[in-house]
Amino acid sequence: MAASPLGEDVVASLRCPACGGRLAAAAGGFRCAAPECAREYPVVSGVPILVDESRSLLRISDYRDRERVLVADGDGRRSGLRALAARLYDLIPDVVDNPVAAANYGRFASSLLARGGRPRVLVVGGREVGHGMQSLLETQGIELVETDIDFGPRTRLVCDAHQLPFAGASYDGLVIQAVLEHVLDPWACVEEIHRVLRPDGLVYAETPFLYRRHGGPFDFTRFTFLGHRRLFRRFREEAAGAAVGPGVALALGYTGFLLALSRRRAIRAFLRVFGRLTSFWLKYVDRALLRNDACLDAAAGFYFLGRRSEDTLPDRELIRQFRGMR
Repeated sequence: MAASPLGEDVVASLRCPACGGRLAAAAGGFRCAAPECAREYPVVSGVPILVDESRSLLRISDYRDRERVLVADGDGRRSGLRALAARLYDLIPDVVDNPVAAANYGRFASSLLARGGRPRVLVVGGREVGHGMQSLLETQGIELVETDIDFGPRTRLVCDAHQLPFAGASYDGLVIQAVLEHVLDPWACVEEIHRVLRPDGLVYAETPFLYRRHGGPFDFTRFTFLGHRRLFRRFREEAAGAAVGPGVALALGYTGFLLALSRRRAIRAFLRVFGRLTSFWLKYVDRALLRNDACLDAAAGFYFLGRRSEDTLPDRELIRQFRGMR
């Protein structure tokens, strides 16, 4: 079998994404031990590809044939003018700012360590380090298992969040940052999160609200503050609020307006430069606005930190948790 970066305990917790049966080592990968299933999953470049093709947009053959599965916006070929615009764009500060993530990850890590032992954290959408996540990475005594649907510098396992290939109650914590907008059924994914977390396990999620389309065609859903809370209704809230403020939302919407003025790629490239140059400063205003619940009405995105519960938050109680301006 090709070498896997996963530890023995993690490998022992792997399950067939199709039937939930145990996985056993096989030539070149893993095979489901359930006789009625016996599906096989390859290991490519040391990364197990645990995908149920019958219930996923993903195809195992894509991982055998090429290094990356998703294609970024654009075709990667730039004219001289577009290349110049790209260089100018990179010189201007990003319009997006997430000033709360580092502290939230620190709180997440502290709560995990308070449980004792060596906590194991599943990262869904973790091929690269997320905003503010460095504080979690630098915390000693926490094991991270980073998964994604793409190969990447930190991908240890490829899987679909709709069918997480792990036994129930396998993880002490789970991180899902800027992912739930890209899945077809976020409610099913959160049920999977609930399933793989241990009792009282922690989840940290960030999901956009007023945020322009990104990720090509793989962008489906947005949530209000209460909509996001209801998504995690089987979790007890520890903290929740705006992660990315209305200034960023305004900057993104304004740039989207500019891009709508033309279909020509060279012109759009310079419109992106102009949009970033004239709006990046708005993110600094958010540092003050995030302290005010009124920003929840127009934030670019929200965070939720909560513990797995056996109870479900009633909708009547959900409505009473409304924050913002009426």
